[in-house]
Amino acid sequence: MISNSIVIKGIRQGLLVAIGEGDWDAELYALEARLAAAPAFFRGGRVALDVGPRELSRPDIERLHALLDRHHVELWAVLSANPATEVNAQELGLVIDLGPSRPGQKVRGLEVVPEEGEEPPVEGLVVRRTLRSGQSLRHPGHVVVIGDINSGAEVVAGADIVVWGRVRGVVHAGALGDEDAVICALDLSPTQLRIASRIARSPEEGRRRPVPEMASVREGQIVAVPWHGLGSDSAER
Repeated sequence: MISNSIVIKGIRQGLLVAIGEGDWDAELYALEARLAAAPAFFRGGRVALDVGPRELSRPDIERLHALLDRHHVELWAVLSANPATEVNAQELGLVIDLGPSRPGQKVRGLEVVPEEGEEPPVEGLVVRRTLRSGQSLRHPGHVVVIGDINSGAEVVAGADIVVWGRVRGVVHAGALGDEDAVICALDLSPTQLRIASRIARSPEEGRRRPVPEMASVREGQIVAVPWHGLGSDSAER
């Protein structure tokens, strides 16, 4: 069972990962388990770590950095309420402040760890722009894109993906392992479509006209149906 002492949130700069207050070695083990459980979600991402009041030495932070490197994740910030940890993080070239939520206040020591047995809330992200080739968006909750996802762009979400526009790039819903996630778009013709560990591609033949569709997993396969309902003209991808 994966520990829920690691809490993941989406922020403007990437992902914010809050680490629990348990034994450091145990927390690193729990973090590695989360990374290994959903490699496609984390790979290529950038992460800020909130370690709360814990005091970390430079070797502690270097171990954390090496762990993330092994999973192809960039560590760019360490947030802490401990001054010694902040100094050590700065000496290693890491950011310690994501910006004030109000004048003179740092974002640190976030209270985001759930009670034992409690599931963290699934948060949504709304993006009002077109994602162009080379751009990538990752978020642990739902993602709504008001715009297009062009060929060469990528959206990876821990929950559902809804696109009020065209999908021509790569879309991956349920990337943290949720096979109940769905992908909806006004024009769903991705380079690659993934839900959890399932992978599909668009058929090569052209369509007469775009049709709004919803893709989901049924009986182990990704199936796309008209968005307005589950009609008899559904098509498997």
